[in-house]
Amino acid sequence: MSASRRSGTTDELGPEEPGEPGESGGSDLLAALLDGMDAALCAFDADGVVTHWNREAERILGWTAAEAVGRHGFAGWAVRSADAEEVQARLMSAMHAPGRQVHEFALVTKDGGRVLVRTQSAAVRGPDGKPAGLYCAFSEVHAQIDLERSIALSEALFEDAAWGVVLVDADLRPAVVNAHAARALGIGRTSALGRPLGELLAQGVEELEAALTHVLAEGAPPAPAEMWVSLRTAEGEKRRCWRSGFVRLASPLAEEPVPLGVGWLFQDVTEVKQGEQEGALLRFRSHQLHRAARAAAECEDAAEAATVHLDFALAGFADHALIDRVARPARADGHEDAAESAVRLVRLAATPAGAPGPSQLTGAAGLPVRYAAGHPAVQCVERAGTVRADAGSVPAELARQWALARQWPGDSVHALCAVLRSRGQTLGVVTFLRGSGRHRFERTDTAYAEDVAVRIAAALDLADAVRGKDAD
Repeated sequence: MSASRRSGTTDELGPEEPGEPGESGGSDLLAALLDGMDAALCAFDADGVVTHWNREAERILGWTAAEAVGRHGFAGWAVRSADAEEVQARLMSAMHAPGRQVHEFALVTKDGGRVLVRTQSAAVRGPDGKPAGLYCAFSEVHAQIDLERSIALSEALFEDAAWGVVLVDADLRPAVVNAHAARALGIGRTSALGRPLGELLAQGVEELEAALTHVLAEGAPPAPAEMWVSLRTAEGEKRRCWRSGFVRLASPLAEEPVPLGVGWLFQDVTEVKQGEQEGALLRFRSHQLHRAARAAAECEDAAEAATVHLDFALAGFADHALIDRVARPARADGHEDAAESAVRLVRLAATPAGAPGPSQLTGAAGLPVRYAAGHPAVQCVERAGTVRADAGSVPAELARQWALARQWPGDSVHALCAVLRSRGQTLGVVTFLRGSGRHRFERTDTAYAEDVAVRIAAALDLADAVRGKDAD
């Protein structure tokens, strides 16, 4: 059997001449091309006789090339008799129409079943430019629809999706970025392409690259991951939380899966996560206030109850805390001089400077604290309001000098002073201090510190009242 016959084709060039080089190789090449196609293909000559029939056509309909080649149209074998005339007319019309013609037919399989196919037909022209036949490529409609859906999904993701989509290549560089992702990154869709992720993100790059590398090697994770990143913006770094999903992209044309990159889909959930964190923090602090009130109620000494409130407030809030009482100079007759304007503060209690432990009452000596003018604690008393202070972005040694100059532990870089007021009087100030490992005090921290200060002031006021009664 000749090579052209094995490939399901007729030799339209005439009988094969022995000794002519290249003709056998050309037929073998044509057979390989036809049989290697993903789409079913058949061809007809000008009289409507089948001249080509590849393996994909055989797979879909069950008719072999030997059974198909040489038949006149599809009548009597590949279509129902009632449909044969219409199908033949629509197919052959492609020889006299410009471009490709797309039709849908119900063809008959060898075992008697029916399959709906979508065909694309076009004329084949001879050397004189006149139609010499036509070819017809077809595939099952559901396969075509699946392909169109995949293409439509891809286009929708990169144009209309409400979440970010980034295709990252095997070198961990963005290859395609949709409009939503470009807005989230704060750059243009094309300016992000090919750039290292470290140029787009200030923080969180290591975690993101580790996730992408894992997906390339192991496949997609079972659940989305929430990642905190910092974006580089004109106003500075902007911290965001992205709920991210990953899928590994592999070539469908390779015998073995070849990674083409990673599809990264993400959605900004920063506000949701911040709300969850703030809610959890509020519940924890409310619980601490409740526990502190119950513990303070068991203290016989009201001054000790003040330190109990201080110790419960420290958990997760600050590293150190101080309580300073207001002390006014006395006149010669022994009464306090209310007209004295200078604020003098006496240390009443402080957390241990070394190993952690309960706060200690230290105000027995009644010696004033050497606070300079303009000290945050002094300002707090003068204003009868909360004051925040920070060392700023300075080297560690300068931050230490800043703290020691204000009579605070050397590792302090953030401070919050809340005034102690009870029955319309300012009793003192409570100072909370944080080290470099914590964030600066925010507004929510201020509200919590003021709640604690109210309880400490009430305890100190009660201690003064009890001492005054005992003195009488």
